[in-house]
Amino acid sequence: MTTEPAFDIKICGLSTQADIAAAMAGGASMVGLVFFAKSPRNVSLAQAEKLAASARQNSHRQVQIVALTVNPDDVELAAIVARVQPDIVQLHGTEPASRVAEIKLTHGVEVMKAFGVREVADFDGLKPYASVADRLLIDAKPPQNSVLPGGNGLTFDWSILDALTARICGGLPVMLSGGLNPDNVASAVELSQRHPVISGIDVSSGVETSPGIKDKGLIETFLQRAKAAAPSTSSRKEYLHDPAS
Repeated sequence: MTTEPAFDIKICGLSTQADIAAAMAGGASMVGLVFFAKSPRNVSLAQAEKLAASARQNSHRQVQIVALTVNPDDVELAAIVARVQPDIVQLHGTEPASRVAEIKLTHGVEVMKAFGVREVADFDGLKPYASVADRLLIDAKPPQNSVLPGGNGLTFDWSILDALTARICGGLPVMLSGGLNPDNVASAVELSQRHPVISGIDVSSGVETSPGIKDKGLIETFLQRAKAAAPSTSSRKEYLHDPAS
């Protein structure tokens, strides 16, 4: 049995074998594949199938494949689950809590629900998902009229995380996303040590030279700095499930 990592590091929006190789070599615990036609990081089912297989075959440790979708229908999800066999389906659209529960039941997959925030009041919207999702991802709200729900390279005011408690999150693991890059990743990881509900970080545009084009050097630097700053404890689930938090 493998030990759950103390801190997950996800490189999202990978679209080439070189991207996968760089993420794996640097020690990412999650790799994300995007299924959203409007995204410059979108991959076809055929591409994703090969990328996922490569990640699994080349890994000497556990790595999780995350399939990012935006308001997917059941036909799309069934195809992704059958061909890519993701460990986690990330819902990055406007899916209500009832849809999250339906997807889990219908497709038998672990679900991570992404949620955009800008101010403390936005955390109220997380509560319906706390009892149905398996994980949560906190991202910056996209600009008005943006076609992309994420991957916009924007951060939010991290000070609002003081209001994010394990009670609000239902004890679920929470990933921090939005505008992360090699220059601020150490600060983001150190922030997580003050906010133990945060169990990982997610990056996409911050390791790119242009939209959808990942850079091997940026991936390597991001992972090196993240791992250097990461907490060394084996797990923080006891804190996350403390009902008094």
